[in-house]
Amino acid sequence: MSKPNVTVLDYGSGNIHSAVRALERVGANVTLSAKSSDVLEADGLLVPGVGAFASVMQGLKDVDALRMIGRRVAGGRPVLGICVGLQVFFEEGVEHGVRTQGMGEWPGTVERLAADVVPHMGWNTVEAPAGSRLFAGIEDERFYFVHSYGVQKWDFDVTQPAMHPPLVTWADHGGRFVAAVENGPLSATQFHPEKSGDAGAALLENWLKGLG
Repeated sequence: MSKPNVTVLDYGSGNIHSAVRALERVGANVTLSAKSSDVLEADGLLVPGVGAFASVMQGLKDVDALRMIGRRVAGGRPVLGICVGLQVFFEEGVEHGVRTQGMGEWPGTVERLAADVVPHMGWNTVEAPAGSRLFAGIEDERFYFVHSYGVQKWDFDVTQPAMHPPLVTWADHGGRFVAAVENGPLSATQFHPEKSGDAGAALLENWLKGLG
């Protein structure tokens, strides 16, 4: 069975090489690129993200990634976002009083966590929903988080009877926040699977199995 081809989007984010290595370890052929053909034709696209919401959005715009990601999602081509790479799929991010528009795939605002201690840094458990493919077999494992902002409210209005609502995984740090979303071809995690040891490797393997 041939290895799936995965492109890690290269737009200047800080955790790119650890993501490449993690995907290679679990059996993917990995290309680090922002070239349109690499992004659009890969079996899977991984969108990393480190730093501020606004700077990640600007970096994505600079390489025309919003259009390319939109084409993949519309065509049912798998995409996985990590950390701020999850956050930018929501409607907006608010940091230091500045509102930045996100990609708007999901409703919600990325805001500072309601915790006494931020950033939320270290290992934490998650509450995965029934039927999750990403967390199959690793529902009770711990994952590595590094973030000060997150989505703390989820209100997804299913407007079409045949539409399946996204599967949302939660975690807690001074209050519940979205730890992962699975929505057809589009999935994302707030934590870093590439830094989450065996559990993170298993999650990436689960994602690769769905690239088909």
